[in-house]
Amino acid sequence: MHKKNIISIFAETNHFVIMKIQQIIFCLLTASMLASAAMAQGNRADYRVVPLPDRIDGIMSADFKLTEQCLVNYPTGNRDMERNATMLSEYIEDLSGLHLSTRPTLNEKDRAGNITLHFDPKMESDEGYRITVTARSVEICGKTAAGVFHGIQTLRKSIPVGQATAINLPAAQVVSNPRFSYRGMHLDCVRHFFPVSTVKRYIDLLALHGMNRLHWHLTDDQGWRVEIKKYPRLTEVGGWRNGTTLGHNSPVNDGIRYGGFYTQEEIRDIVRYAADRYITIIPEIDMPGHMVAAMTAYPELGCTGGPYEVWTLWGVTDDILCVGKDHTLQFVKDVLDEVIQLFPSEYIHIGGDESPRVRWQECPLCQQRIRDLGLKANDKQSAEALLQGWFTTQVQQYLTEHGRRIIGWDELLGCDVNTSATIMSWRGAEPGAEGANLGHDVIMTPVGPLYFDYYQTSKTWNEPMAFGGCNTLKKVYDFEPVAADLPADKRSHIIGVQANVWTEYITCEPQIQYQVLPRMAALAEVQWLPSEQKDYQDFKARLPRLAEIYKHYGWTYRAKSLVHEEDEDQPNQ
Repeated sequence: MHKKNIISIFAETNHFVIMKIQQIIFCLLTASMLASAAMAQGNRADYRVVPLPDRIDGIMSADFKLTEQCLVNYPTGNRDMERNATMLSEYIEDLSGLHLSTRPTLNEKDRAGNITLHFDPKMESDEGYRITVTARSVEICGKTAAGVFHGIQTLRKSIPVGQATAINLPAAQVVSNPRFSYRGMHLDCVRHFFPVSTVKRYIDLLALHGMNRLHWHLTDDQGWRVEIKKYPRLTEVGGWRNGTTLGHNSPVNDGIRYGGFYTQEEIRDIVRYAADRYITIIPEIDMPGHMVAAMTAYPELGCTGGPYEVWTLWGVTDDILCVGKDHTLQFVKDVLDEVIQLFPSEYIHIGGDESPRVRWQECPLCQQRIRDLGLKANDKQSAEALLQGWFTTQVQQYLTEHGRRIIGWDELLGCDVNTSATIMSWRGAEPGAEGANLGHDVIMTPVGPLYFDYYQTSKTWNEPMAFGGCNTLKKVYDFEPVAADLPADKRSHIIGVQANVWTEYITCEPQIQYQVLPRMAALAEVQWLPSEQKDYQDFKARLPRLAEIYKHYGWTYRAKSLVHEEDEDQPNQ
């Protein structure tokens, strides 16, 4: 009886132990399965990126499994698409660690199990794209290589950031076409100068956000940044200033010689880098105002003959080019001759803004020019304003003869310029509507909300110094470039949207990035999406995934804009 009890107890104990082991194994297996499921979900692409595609249609198919065994195919013999394929491979490796080889497509069988880039001439727009994902293959197509590149950016942004052995791409068809043909960002490299590497990374930001124009501000009162071989003193003298004012034009100057410029070879390199990413660089050579750096190098260009000094302050000076001298116009043509050799852009930006005509009123040569041309003041324009219009027309005609077109700031609307001039509307949205009604093509870039050198919040005590004002993320997102009361037959004149970054108070690359990110994401949706498809809360929900890419590349961005709503939207006092 005693032995039976012992055996019985032992059996019960053994059974208990076995049950416990089974429970532990079951728990481990369950945990493993949950972990695997979570990992699979974490390694699943999401096509709801920024800017949001026009359509994301599900397809009845299993996911496509992206692994290192996949290849990126491109059309045989097409250099642009070969470069696209290489970039896609690099983007995927950057974000996930997966290395995909590239190869030219030989036949239809090559598409199975791979990503294929190809053309579709029936696509709606030149820069539109279509991504088709099934369990069998991934295809990215466009009417042009630029359209395919934008599709590549969408696929890039859809994959999760982090090391992976495989990524699941949900079966779907993703289609998108940009709303505006001109989708730009501006960068001022005059007030503060930035190296080639910084400009290239800025171009990388534009590419990620689906933009296709970089408006590059290269000359101003505070420095001349582009090498002109016929006039070497423009950079030798005009490229440097004797210090920089501290703060908002305070009486304190740091006394440190400051400057720099881009050689022509560096500019060609940057232009090629941008072109490889389907971004056109539009140079700005501001005239007749904002020319003190040039006048310091060549004082005969001014009305008084100088001496002049490269400006150490910010703002607007009364000293502008003397257009009463034939030599001044020849100087401008000579400079433009070299500029158009460096920049293949259809457009050359000639500024035209903030040009006080005080010196012209007092200059005998300018007044003689006014008399010779028979310019008479009217109810809307002074004789000096018409003189600026004449000067602009001379430049415009010269560039037209060389197959180029001009862009100018909206002050040109007060100078009676030809409607072939494209107007960049910065002093609000109203000048843009006025320009469109007159028949000018217009790029909308109003100071509110599209000056990204403005603060992103009215609570500025923990923000880096900025110009002033307040353009929040939501204010950028809510901007509508085409005025509701603009006549239907004039709306096509609104050809694009751009945000500007002036650098009086931006001294380093991280600060540039902080000022534009994430506002550039909001701008991208303005540029790509029809107004009725925009949804700010949905945009905010998609933004953190894009921010993961910012973090991955080490870019500086305003993280608070992702999580906080700014309830104050008034200019800084």
